[in-house]
Amino acid sequence: MQKPSYFILIIYILFSIEGLSQNLILKIKGESELETRIIDSVGYVKFHKDYASIRNETKAAQNKFSKLGYIENELFAIKKINDTTFHSTIHLKNKFDSLYIYYDNTKTLTSTLNLISNDVYNDYFILKLQDVENALNIINTEISQKGFPFAKVKLSQLEIKNNTTLKAELKTSNNTAKRTITNIKVKGYEKFPKSYLKHYLKIKQNQNFDIDNIKLKTEQLSNLNFANEVKTPEVLFLKDSTTLYLYLEKSKSNNFDGFLGFGTNEETNKLEFDGYLNLKLNNNLNFGESFSLLYKSDENDQKTFEVKTELPYLFNSPIGVNLMLKIFKKDTSFTTVNQHVKINYQINSSSKIFTGITTTESNNTLTNNNSLNINDYHTTQFNLAYQYIKPQYHNLLFPINSKIYFETGIGNRTATNNKEKQSQLLFEITKIINLNDKNSIYIKTNGNNLISNSYFENELLRFGGINSLRGFEENSLNATFYSLINTEYRYQLNNSIYIHSIIDASYFENKIQNTQEKLFGYGFGFAILTKSGLLKLNYANGKNENTPFKLANSKLHISLTANF
Repeated sequence: MQKPSYFILIIYILFSIEGLSQNLILKIKGESELETRIIDSVGYVKFHKDYASIRNETKAAQNKFSKLGYIENELFAIKKINDTTFHSTIHLKNKFDSLYIYYDNTKTLTSTLNLISNDVYNDYFILKLQDVENALNIINTEISQKGFPFAKVKLSQLEIKNNTTLKAELKTSNNTAKRTITNIKVKGYEKFPKSYLKHYLKIKQNQNFDIDNIKLKTEQLSNLNFANEVKTPEVLFLKDSTTLYLYLEKSKSNNFDGFLGFGTNEETNKLEFDGYLNLKLNNNLNFGESFSLLYKSDENDQKTFEVKTELPYLFNSPIGVNLMLKIFKKDTSFTTVNQHVKINYQINSSSKIFTGITTTESNNTLTNNNSLNINDYHTTQFNLAYQYIKPQYHNLLFPINSKIYFETGIGNRTATNNKEKQSQLLFEITKIINLNDKNSIYIKTNGNNLISNSYFENELLRFGGINSLRGFEENSLNATFYSLINTEYRYQLNNSIYIHSIIDASYFENKIQNTQEKLFGYGFGFAILTKSGLLKLNYANGKNENTPFKLANSKLHISLTANF
């Protein structure tokens, strides 16, 4: 029984010795009470595991005081008071507040110095002592951005000017020639569209080489849905060339989106189905192009066929083009065909502007429409739009953090020898507010306003359904003006599943019927990211301001977005 007791005692002693070795105490004082108070106010690490750590801390303290202006501070010997306590004395001496830095104005631009100092003169500028290190880093960065990555900046001939001021000379060394990007090589995804390098990332040959700026630009690849950066950029310096290497991979960017919805018909009490198919093809020709096809059929006997395409950076220019054809058929009442051609310009990786023309042709297909305000008409509008998209990196469930889209159109409507001016305003704003890793709030608001002196039934704006006001049938609401807000409180169970609430609200006007109404949608939903794609299920109930809640009005919306 004695052996285990001795063994436990030995372990206890060893741990006690190790604990003592990790609790050495350092006390630094000044030559006077004032200096000691200054040292204590600046602060230092007092507890250390060994003597080497204490020695390093005293050197770090000296460096810290030098940056604060006590450049003449002197460290006296470190004294051991007992087994665990060490004392050291630092004489701070005089404090210098500012530094006069003299420079050669033929080598250093005044515009660069204005970034770091408010007191810049023809041959010198003034800095606070504590700002000197950061200022030199900024100067070095500015020089590097101009194509001199190996440039060095230093201060020489440091002297005392007076009791509170120092002076020095700024020296810059550019021992190598100016570096510009001579070659750009893409590894991994060799067919990455070159126009995106030039106009989207704004990286091109003969550009001043600046690796930090290049890294910031390549991070913008996360905004693209067809390419990813797999490795930070690298550079090969040769005597007469600078080759930049980008490491990219092609991503799955095609997707197929569809949903099935069903609910009870209020008149027949029968179950009815509606749904849509949406195919999007992106960058299949390695040009950065996109193509989408939409077909939608709903329970109101409405059919929509829409084709869109975007061709970016035509002829290697910063200009792209958007084309659209949309055919809408309302039972046997009318058919409307919309077409637009828009030219876009990419301001930066997030922002884009559009200008173009939209034409609408609508035909009455009824033989007798005395009771309906349906007419043949033709509309031409000139459009101007702006789009901003901010991605949410490394989040497959919620890839877009915020989106802003505004569009305005001005033109004329011609019908039965009657020409009338019209204008249209529409917007969409989306934002995700991340509370923490699992909880977030989703807010989306959009609206559309058709401004005219008179209106036809077949030109009204249509909304409602899973992509607008949930709890209502697809495109079941007609308006001359509407605005709506969708909100969700989202809880992410893991990286592939989340549940959410549904609270939607809308206000719309129909000037043909002279009605104004408020609508609401309530419900819940969940989404699962599977190998096939993103599966969403929403259950929502819609009601207007003056009607009671009815369970029969509830809608179940199911959609699946598959990437390939």
